Amino acid sequence: MRTPVPVKSRLVLITTTLIALVLATAVLSGGTGLAADSAEAAVTALPQQPGQTRQQPPMDPDRARRLYVSTDPADHPASNYERAIRGKARTDSIFAAVTAGVVEYRKFSYRSRIGDLDIPVYLYAPLQKKGPRGHAAMVWVHGGVHGNWTENYWPFVKEAVERGYVIIVPEYRGSTGYGEGFHEEIDYGGYEVDDAVTAVDYLKTLSYVDPDRIGIMGWSHGGYITLLALARFPGTFQCGAAIVPVTNLIFRLSYKGPSYQRQFATQKRIRGLPFEQREIYVERSPYYQVDKIQDPVLVHIATNDADVNYVECEPLVFALRDLKPNLSETKIYVDPPGGHSFSRRVNRQTLERNDTPEQLDSWNRTWAFLEWNLRPYLGG
Repeated sequence: MRTPVPVKSRLVLITTTLIALVLATAVLSGGTGLAADSAEAAVTALPQQPGQTRQQPPMDPDRARRLYVSTDPADHPASNYERAIRGKARTDSIFAAVTAGVVEYRKFSYRSRIGDLDIPVYLYAPLQKKGPRGHAAMVWVHGGVHGNWTENYWPFVKEAVERGYVIIVPEYRGSTGYGEGFHEEIDYGGYEVDDAVTAVDYLKTLSYVDPDRIGIMGWSHGGYITLLALARFPGTFQCGAAIVPVTNLIFRLSYKGPSYQRQFATQKRIRGLPFEQREIYVERSPYYQVDKIQDPVLVHIATNDADVNYVECEPLVFALRDLKPNLSETKIYVDPPGGHSFSRRVNRQTLERNDTPEQLDSWNRTWAFLEWNLRPYLGG
């Protein structure tokens, strides 16, 4: 039988834990000022057991620096902006070349429904239109904390247009290739979702798009935006497909560590870690928003994903199966080649699909899901 811990001993344990937290704050603040005074006072007040001596444990300054995470947007990790701009120009020139005579291709910008930024946008459509309301459409959303739309998506875009879809791709705030100012506007799980959903407003201005047949699809961070768009704007999309989506920022930041945390805690509309901004991180984690999803959703994940680790995304799949069994289609792929990119395998030289059985299966299931919900075969 377990021996009960004396009340006095429990008080000592609790007090010791609190003092450790105060001491850590004192060290990180330079050991001066209010934090240091509080630490000294706490040590003085520490209750002592007879015959015991309490000493402050040594602090490893190198470890403290590695663990430190700023909440100041001025400390947000920088990038090579000029190189990203050149890379984006190269991507756009490739799209202009490969789409010529194959699909209608345009790049332009629209004003985000938030009202503060112009969002660069790619549009791909069939050369021959079916007439008024003749085409289903999809918003496709790229991944990356700071990422962008690349030519590697081309074979999948081409197939989508051949199937009759209009594809629109917003480069939401924080995307790379548009300079430092746009990069610094990153709002992960915040206004970026509105930037993507604004694409629906634009699609509705195109006479050949059926406003009642619009879906959304994304990969990784884009799958995350897809899930949040479905949860926040029910009825806006007829369906959504999220492939290897980010699902739980609270778990993810603790699992990835300080270098990853710095990309979030320094964002202007977050400014903190999950323990400092609990409500923000819950609101921005799709795992906690499953109950709000009212439209059909497909989710595919991989057990060997080294980016959105299986231990993060598995609970989302089980939550969908439990809470939304009639709306969700889910599939767990066991160690598929490519891991996180298992359904986006492309030959970078030829820009053709580099298929595996898993990639073929994932896309076949995805096309069937989209066809059932968006009916791209219908005419105007």
